[in-house]
Amino acid sequence: MTLNYLDFDYSEDADGTGTFDAMASVPPAQVAALYGEISALLDWAHAQFPDACGPQEDGGEWQYDLQGVQETSTPLTLEYEPGARNIHAVAGTPLAPRTTVTLSVSGGPGFCAALRDGFAIE
Repeated sequence: MTLNYLDFDYSEDADGTGTFDAMASVPPAQVAALYGEISALLDWAHAQFPDACGPQEDGGEWQYDLQGVQETSTPLTLEYEPGARNIHAVAGTPLAPRTTVTLSVSGGPGFCAALRDGFAIE
C-alpha cells in the first residue's frame, strides 16, 4: 500500500526497538482518507502480528500511540511601523478547521522490516 498522508521518520533505540513517527494535518475534506490510511496500517499490523500488540516488557512485539487535535486558524495581516518598533495585527476570517493526527508505531526488528516492506517506508 502506498501512503499518501503518513510520512514516517524512523529512529531506533540501543535495544534495537524501532519507532516510526508520522504527523499529518488535513482539511475537513481529507479527514476520511487520512483515517482510512491509518486504519489500513493498523489493520495490517494486527493481521500480520496478531495478539502481539503491547509493550515489549509485557511480551508485545509492537505497539502504537495515536493522537489527534482539531484546530481553527485565523490569518493575521501584520504591518510593521518603522521607527516605532511596533507590529500591528488585524485578524481575518477564520479558516476551516484542520485535523492533525500523530501516529507512532514501534516494534522489534522483525516488525519494523515487515512494516517497511508492507508500506514502502524508507
